[in-house]
Amino acid sequence: MGCLGNSKTEDQRIDEKAQREANKKIEKQLQKERQAYKATHRLLLLASFLVTSASHTLCSCFPQKRREKKQKIQDIRKNVKDAIVEFFDHAKKLWDDEGVKACFERSNEYQLIDCAQYFLDRIDSVRQSEYTPTDQDLLRCRVLTSGIFETRFQVDKVNFHMFDVGGQRDERRKWIQCFNDVTAIIFVVASSSYNMVIREDNNTNRLREALDLFRSIWNNRWLRTISVILFLNKQDMLAEKVLAGKSKIEDYFPEYARYTIPNEATPEPGEDPRVTRAKFFIRDEFLRISTASGDGRHYCYPHFTCAVDTENIRRVFNDCRDIIQRMHLRQYELL
Repeated sequence: MGCLGNSKTEDQRIDEKAQREANKKIEKQLQKERQAYKATHRLLLLASFLVTSASHTLCSCFPQKRREKKQKIQDIRKNVKDAIVEFFDHAKKLWDDEGVKACFERSNEYQLIDCAQYFLDRIDSVRQSEYTPTDQDLLRCRVLTSGIFETRFQVDKVNFHMFDVGGQRDERRKWIQCFNDVTAIIFVVASSSYNMVIREDNNTNRLREALDLFRSIWNNRWLRTISVILFLNKQDMLAEKVLAGKSKIEDYFPEYARYTIPNEATPEPGEDPRVTRAKFFIRDEFLRISTASGDGRHYCYPHFTCAVDTENIRRVFNDCRDIIQRMHLRQYELL
């Protein structure tokens, strides 16, 4: 009788079999997701415009997506303060004014987006109702980031997830949420910002602020095993400023007067020696931080970049890809 009481009905056996099969499918899916997670390179990016440049450069479909271009039209028009149609006429007249041009020459003394001249020179094109952004328009458009955004792309069958976090001071407290288990940190600094102040504080030098932030990230106890890929960006604008000679680096960084270019420094073909000295000085300011407190558990890999130069970004990112993959293998103890 007892045995009969424990016997299972046919329906119960069928139900249990279905549950076992469902559990196997779930376990298989979880295993697949774990493998995909381990195979994905997660990068923490501290500069949103580089996401646009990397996506544009590395994803061949990006320039052809007309819908995405149209979505950028309003952002680009906001870059020249689009309010009403007549605004374009007024802005064009002001931009042609000699007094406004003289004021623009001192734009490092106040807050002005670095693409202002680019789009103000193109007001006649931007104002057209049938206007479609060019590739350069997309690369130069600036929108301040707030919050956390993820960009996914694939290079040579390798998956990358790039997390873009807010670069403003009030967004920095959110970054720590992204730090966990990232393969590498991509730290982007505007090399041309040596004579500018930050948006939140008209007294703090932008480049010194970037150095302080880099120091805090490098010395953070939770990040001691995460290497940093340093993108010294806006090399084109740095060269323009240095060659113009109106804002001398030593006026903002007195130590520049005593700086000597290291023997291993290799200039670009045809590069002015003044530009070479300036860019390597800025590089070495960051390397001084990483070498002073480095314990061999993480490294700093510097690169000179120009985000609006797609070939430069493609070349630099290809160089970084191997570095990132080695970091990834070490992270999961496969190397």
